[in-house]
Amino acid sequence: MNTLTYERLHEVLSYTPFDGLFRWKIEHPTIHIKIGDIAGHKIPGGYIQITVDCIQYSAHRLAWFYVYGYWPENNIDHKFRIKYDNRIRRLREISSLCDIRNRGCFKNNKSGVTGVTWNKSNKRWHSFIYVAKINKHLGAFKDFSEAVCHRLAAEQCLNWEKCNLNSPAYQYVKEMLG
Repeated sequence: MNTLTYERLHEVLSYTPFDGLFRWKIEHPTIHIKIGDIAGHKIPGGYIQITVDCIQYSAHRLAWFYVYGYWPENNIDHKFRIKYDNRIRRLREISSLCDIRNRGCFKNNKSGVTGVTWNKSNKRWHSFIYVAKINKHLGAFKDFSEAVCHRLAAEQCLNWEKCNLNSPAYQYVKEMLG
């Protein structure tokens, strides 16, 4: 539950949509904050957090509230996965499901493409996509590019392009054709 009002937010902070930064409009001498200082700090995970009236807020959610005047009901997504970039044009309100689809590759992913893995036993690239809590196998391929194309086709059939603007499969195919 967010207790910060629109009026209070505008009273204590200014926000510049051009650079996505919040600046203090009030002083906090006890913690060495002056008017005009940049508000917030980066937390583990890369997001910016700002404390207002002893309550911590994510800067991207504050930006949304500051510009549109309402707290988002859904998730606020950083379109290009740059977690500290809070320019309003780089933010969008999306469902939790869409937010999950927009995640990048896991750190242990060796192929560089979500849903494409190498299988040592049959010496093939396997394509998968996770739908409705089921990991669907899309096929096994000798060629990496073919496996990636099958993954991309599955994403497009499921209309994921509206969720995942940076699909690793899409980026790979785009580079291949470029």
